[in-house]
This record gives sequence, structure tokens and C-alpha cells, in this order.
Amino acid sequence: MQIRPILATLKHHKAGTLLIAMQIALTLAIVCNALFIIRQRVSHLSQPSGVDEANVLVVLNEWAGKPSPGEIASLMAADVDTLRRLPGVADAYASNTYPLSGGGIAFGIGHSPDKLKPVSTTAIYFADQDALPTLGLKLVAGRNFRADEIGQVDRHGDIQPGAIIVTRGLADRLFPDGSALGKTAYISRQPSTIVGIVERLQSPWVDSGMAEWADCSTLVPYRQLTAATRYVLRVRPGQLEDVRRHVRAALYAANRMRVISPKDGVRTFAEIRADAYKSDRGMAILMGVISVVLLAITAAGIVGLSSFWVGQRRKQIGVRRALGATRHDILGYFLTENLLISTVGVLVGSVLALGLNLWLMKQFELARIAPGYVVAGVVVLLLLGQGAVLAPALRASRVPPVEATRSV
Repeated sequence: MQIRPILATLKHHKAGTLLIAMQIALTLAIVCNALFIIRQRVSHLSQPSGVDEANVLVVLNEWAGKPSPGEIASLMAADVDTLRRLPGVADAYASNTYPLSGGGIAFGIGHSPDKLKPVSTTAIYFADQDALPTLGLKLVAGRNFRADEIGQVDRHGDIQPGAIIVTRGLADRLFPDGSALGKTAYISRQPSTIVGIVERLQSPWVDSGMAEWADCSTLVPYRQLTAATRYVLRVRPGQLEDVRRHVRAALYAANRMRVISPKDGVRTFAEIRADAYKSDRGMAILMGVISVVLLAITAAGIVGLSSFWVGQRRKQIGVRRALGATRHDILGYFLTENLLISTVGVLVGSVLALGLNLWLMKQFELARIAPGYVVAGVVVLLLLGQGAVLAPALRASRVPPVEATRSV
């Protein structure tokens, strides 16, 4: 089929041609970046925490009456003993925070006590000898804490651990040659020896600004003696809900001078993960809806304009049929015409997509879009355009030759 007659016809419909081409371009630019954001968000919310999430419960406990640090130590030990004796509980310990909690503390860690030159930022988890088995962490090198290494610290206490356990991600940052075990690192002015390395322990925060060190966590051998205490429980498989129903009553039976929220005082890790990533999930859904709406509007625009052009050209189509053009020729004409418009649109849209991504990178620290997203978007928009014009094109191909003899 000759392209020149099609181009000549499009010159007489500049406004409609430009409108559809720009609609395709804008749709491509927005949809490509939206899909890229969706992919990032989905990847973000599916990051492994390193915890045995299917069998872990967290209890948020707050003591009433302002007990002293010494009293808190006694109360905490009694609570942990109560929890371990609860049917279905395999192990338990008390900590300052847990992965995906959204709260906790972070220090700089490096090869010297100079805080101005840390190698990385690290999340700090207070732990004892029961933390690793309770969380289900995989120890890949070294050893666990010993009972005689566990210290105590109140809210204003100084943390200067002699031994620490770090994640593999942090160990590789501190010692890229793979020799972290037994080496010294600093999270305070006193040196700490790395006695163990765990496979993974995600930080409490999921914000994009903290993604760079999301797997850089450090366990320190301390129990925090504060009014707010977080108990982490490991339950036996299949008994999560049963333990959840009884844990609050068991703690209140041991001591009623406490507050455990009826709403979120006892939480499964599935609930913790859902809450931590609700903004990512919401953003992914929003971007998906926007993409679908834009694609539907673009397809509707192509159908509407093509149908309008078919109505305008009925006599012209009839003349061509009378001169020997087949239905296939008429169908091919409209498909080719739309392909030319779509091609211009996707070329402009590809440039806009890259430009929009550069702007998003500067404004929101978004990563650079992969070329595959633009290529995929081009293919989708071209196929969408051809699919949308198919019905009007088929209608045009059924115009009979007798239309040439009718007045406009």
C-alpha cells in the first residue's frame, strides 16, 4: 500500500491526527513510569525480613506505675518465663524493636570511633541468647551470644557492647574481603568484636530513603529496661492464632499492672508487614488504576476519531470500492493510517517517558527507568492502537460501492 495518499489525507485532518498522536505520547510517558514505579513498589514490599514470619508474634507491653529499672528487669524476666510456658510457644525474648516496626534506633558503624567517618548506618536490635532462635535467624558464621554477655541498659544508658552480631550485608560493607568474623567494629567509642553473622535481618524502617542500608542490622547483647517493652514470641507451626488468643490473658494473670492494647497489642508478622507496606501497596494500586484508565481513554479516543473519519469518508470509500479496491484494501488503509499516527506518538512518547523519569529522579529520588519498560510500552501502545482501530476499519471495509453514487 502506498503511504503518500495516506499522508496526504492526514494533512487534511491535522487537528485530529495531532490530538491522537499526543494522547498516545502522553499515555506512553505516564504508563511507562507508572509501571516502573509499580515494579519498584512490589519489589520493595516483597523484601524478605529474615524472620520466620509465619510463626512469630509480637506483644507490645507498657508497664503502669512507673517502675524503676531494677523492677522492670524483674518484671521482664517473669514475663518472658510466663510466655515460654504458654502452650504452643517455642521461645520468647524482650527487645527494643523488631523488623518493619517503624521505630527503633540507628547508629553509624565503622572501623574507628570517629562518628564522622562511618562505613554504614545500622539498625540496633537489643538481643539476648534467645533472640536468634526466636526470630528464626540463620547464623551463617560465628556464634550466638552467651548468657554471661547480656547486659542491661535503661533509656539513658550508654551502649558499649563488647560483642555484636551483624547481618551478612553489613559484614560485607565493613569487610568486603569476607573476613568480618572476629574483627573489630565501632558503634560507640569502645571497640566491639563481631562474634556472629546472620544471613539477613531487615531494619525496622521501610522508607525509600533508608533502602540503602535496609539489610545492615546489628544485634547487641542488652536488655532495655524501659516502661515500654516488646516481647517477641516464636510459636510452633500451626498454633499462631491459638497462642494469640491466650497470650494477653496469660500476661495479665501474671501481673495486671500493665497496658496491652486490645487493638494492636498482640500482632502477627503478617499484620506487621501489611501495615509497614500499606503506602507502597496503595501507590502500586493507584499507579495501576491510572495506567488502565489512560489506556482505556486512549483506545476510546482512537475508536471515536476513526469512526468519525469513516463516517466522513463513506463516499470516498465507495468510489475506491467502485474502482476495484477490495475490502482487504480498505481495511489495510485504515490500519496503516493509524499505525503511522501511533508511530509518531510512541516516538514522541519515548522521549517524554525518559524526560519524565529524569524529573522524577531529581524530585523523588526514583531510580533510572530500564529501557525495557519503554520498549514494552511502545509495543503495548502500538498493539492497542491497532486493536482500537480494527472495529471502525472493518466497518469501513463493508461500505458498498453504491455509496459512490449517493450525494453527501
